[in-house]
Amino acid sequence: MGAIKILLVDDEEEFAGNLKSALEGKGREVSVAVNKSQAQDLSKHEKPDLVILGTLLPRGDAFQLHKWLRQSPDTCDVCLIVIDAAPADRETKGWRWSEGMQLEADEYLSKPISVDSLMPKVDGLLDEKTRTIKVLIVDDHAVVREGVRALLGLQDDIQVIGEAVDGQDAIEKVGKLTPNVVLMDIAMPIMNGLEATKQIMSKYPETKILVLTQHDEPDNMYVAKQIGAQGFIPKRAASSDLTSGIRAVDAGRYFPKSFAYVSANWQGDTGN
Repeated sequence: MGAIKILLVDDEEEFAGNLKSALEGKGREVSVAVNKSQAQDLSKHEKPDLVILGTLLPRGDAFQLHKWLRQSPDTCDVCLIVIDAAPADRETKGWRWSEGMQLEADEYLSKPISVDSLMPKVDGLLDEKTRTIKVLIVDDHAVVREGVRALLGLQDDIQVIGEAVDGQDAIEKVGKLTPNVVLMDIAMPIMNGLEATKQIMSKYPETKILVLTQHDEPDNMYVAKQIGAQGFIPKRAASSDLTSGIRAVDAGRYFPKSFAYVSANWQGDTGN
C-alpha cells in the first residue's frame, strides 16, 4: 500500500501550511486546494483517502464542495473532516444552519483549532479506513463456517483468522488469536454461544461479539446485549448484513441500530 493521500481544502494560508507540514511529517501525501474548483480537480486526479474541508470564500462554497464530494462516485465514501469558520467569522464564510443540517462528514470541527488537537482525529479516521479487521467464526456446522469464510474472503478489509466449533473452543481461540470481532452462533454443543460470549467479555473485553444465529427471538437478543454482544444478525440476513455488521461493531457501534433499543426495552413475551 502506498502513502495515504490527503486533500486539504482551506483558504487560510497559515493554517493550511502548518497542517500540511504536520501531516507530511507523519508520512502522508498532502495536496492543498484554496478554492472549490481546484479541490474538485485535485480530488478527481489524486483520489484522496481523506479530505479535510476547511473554510472557503465565498460563503457556501464549502457546503457545495461537501455535497459534490458526497455525490461523486469517486469520493462518496471518502473520509471527510469539516472544519467550520470560527464563530466570529461564521456570517461571512461559515456554514449556514440549513447547510449544517445536511452535513455528511465523519467529523465536524470549528476554528480556532490547533494542529496538535486535529492530528489524533485524522489518525483515528485513517486507522479505521486502512486497518484489517480480524474475525473468528464460531459455529458447529462446517457448511456455515465455509459459507461465511467465502463471503468474507471477498472483502479487502476483513480477514478470517480462525474457526471454532463450540463455545469452549471459541474462548480458547480468542485467547490465542486475539480477533477484533467474533461471529458467534448461539446453539452449539459443549458450551452455547451466550455463555461463551459472557466469558469472552469477562476475559477479553476489547473483543467485539457479533451474534450470528438462527435463534433470533427477542429474548436471545436481550440476553446477548446484556452480556456484552455488540450486534445480532439472523442467519437469513447474513448475506446482506454481515460485512456491514462486522465493520459497525469493530468501530464500537451497535448493529443493527435497533439492537440496543430492542434489548433495552424488551420485557419478555407480554402478548402485545
